[in-house]
Amino acid sequence: QVQLVESGGGLVQAGGSLRLSCAASGGTFSSYAMGWFRQAPGKEREFVAVCSWSGDRTNYVDSVKGRFTISRHNAKNTVYLQMNSLKPEDTAVYYCAAARTASWRLPMRQYEYDYWGQGTQVTVSS
Repeated sequence: QVQLVESGGGLVQAGGSLRLSCAASGGTFSSYAMGWFRQAPGKEREFVAVCSWSGDRTNYVDSVKGRFTISRHNAKNTVYLQMNSLKPEDTAVYYCAAARTASWRLPMRQYEYDYWGQGTQVTVSS
């Protein structure tokens, strides 16, 4: 059983930056693809970013490409989401998730993920 705990959310002005962290415990972290999802008020949860086991392969939803960067530090069992040039529409609860999948895969659908964190709130003011 893998436990995931997100941190780093908060209130920031438009154009600002935040770095989210997700600490994992209870499993072999380096054998999971790690993803970030978000859910805005009144909307469905959506995919944001994913990285492969080693972190050498990544993918992003179009709306965050060039602004967000996902990375991982396997020795620290932690995945990060660096968010720059934040916009009010980035306001959401952000969740990290772990997927038991092949080393090369980049899952982007919620059902592909096996473990989820509790979420951290990100609010971007205009």
